[in-house]
Amino acid sequence: MIAFLSGRILFKNPTQLIIDVQGVGYEVNISLYTYGQLGDSEAVKLHTYLSVREDAQVLYGFINKLEKEVFLLLLSVQGIGPNTARTILSYATPDELQRAIASGNEADIRRIKGVGPKTAQRLILELRDKFSKLAGLEDSAVLSVGNNIKEEALMALVTLGFPRPQMEKILTQMVQQAAGPLTVEELIKKALRSV
Repeated sequence: MIAFLSGRILFKNPTQLIIDVQGVGYEVNISLYTYGQLGDSEAVKLHTYLSVREDAQVLYGFINKLEKEVFLLLLSVQGIGPNTARTILSYATPDELQRAIASGNEADIRRIKGVGPKTAQRLILELRDKFSKLAGLEDSAVLSVGNNIKEEALMALVTLGFPRPQMEKILTQMVQQAAGPLTVEELIKKALRSV
């Protein structure tokens, strides 16, 4: 198992990184939360989870231990696989997810793409007690602002399964109506709320 990677970012987009670790390039799938926390630094250390399937080995990366632990807890719920867990962490930060589950806020959880009423109930039922063990794992990090925020947000939303034309229209409206500059993460969250 690969516990973490520490190296230099060669390629970055809202859902994936390629990290050079002493001459070996690792392709790592990330959530929008991790992407938003990366900043402009070329050096990065990510906690990782290796998903081994019959047809592929996929590496998932997390900016801090809390996000990885929440990801692992999500995987423990029946019907939640690695891609769904990553999508959930793209819609809500680990803290937001903890609060929604602890308070039994099924409506907030159901807003996440791919999470229906039964899955939302299962998440609350199975994870409410487990989240109490995660206190104190959050690391500090800085938000990132990309060069082409709208394009990065669009790429992330399309990767999450939303239709490109609809997302382009929504993002264009949001950028035009914004009072000030937005980060990629803020733009994506606003788009997700409007869908």
